[in-house]
Amino acid sequence: MQALLALSRAIDRLNAFIGKYSIWLIFAATFISAANAIVRKAFDASSNAFLEVQWYLFAWSFLLAAGYTLLHREHVRIDVINSRLSKTKQVWIDIIGFALFLTPLCLTILWLSMPVVIQMYQSGEMSGNPGGLIRWPVWAAIPVGITLLMLQGLSELVKRIAFLTGDGPDPMGKLSDKSAEEELAEALRAEAEIKQAQTAAAVQAAARQP
Repeated sequence: MQALLALSRAIDRLNAFIGKYSIWLIFAATFISAANAIVRKAFDASSNAFLEVQWYLFAWSFLLAAGYTLLHREHVRIDVINSRLSKTKQVWIDIIGFALFLTPLCLTILWLSMPVVIQMYQSGEMSGNPGGLIRWPVWAAIPVGITLLMLQGLSELVKRIAFLTGDGPDPMGKLSDKSAEEELAEALRAEAEIKQAQTAAAVQAAARQP
C-alpha cells in the first residue's frame, strides 16, 4: 500500500504542476483574441489561423486541467443523497465510480481517439478553412488530457482504499496548493491578529473601568 500511496502522491504532484501552469494557455488565448479583434477593427484584416489557435489553446487548457480539477474535487457533483451518507459510504461510492465508470470511460476514449490522432499526424490533415491550421495538435489534447484524468482517478482510488484500510488520511479533506512555508506564515499572521484583537479588547475594557 505504501508503494501505491507513493505513486498516488507522484500523480498528484504531476497534475498539480500541470494544472497550475495551464492557466497560461487561457491567458494566451485571451491575448490572441484581443489582438485579433484590434487588428480586425483597426486594419480590417483577420486570419482563420488566429481564430483557430484560440480554440486550440482552450481545448488544451480544458483537457490538461481535467486531472487537476479532479484532484481538487471541483467537478460538478450531485450531492442530494451522497452528502447525507456516512463518510465510509461516500468513499465506497467514489471507489465504485472511479473503478467502474471513470477508468473504463477514459480507456474507451483513448482507444477511439489514438487512431484518429495518428491518422491525422500521418496525413497532415489541415483545417478546411482558408489559412487554417494543421489538425493533429488539437486532437492530441484528447489522449493527453484523458490520460492525466485517468491517472488522477487511479490516485483518488488509491487514496480512498488507503482510507478504508486505515493507511491514509481522509481523502475528502480540503486541499491546498500552498507550500508549508506559506501555510506557516498564514498561521502566524492569524495568531498575531488574534493577539492584536485580544490586546485591543483588554485596552478597551481597562478604559471603561472607573
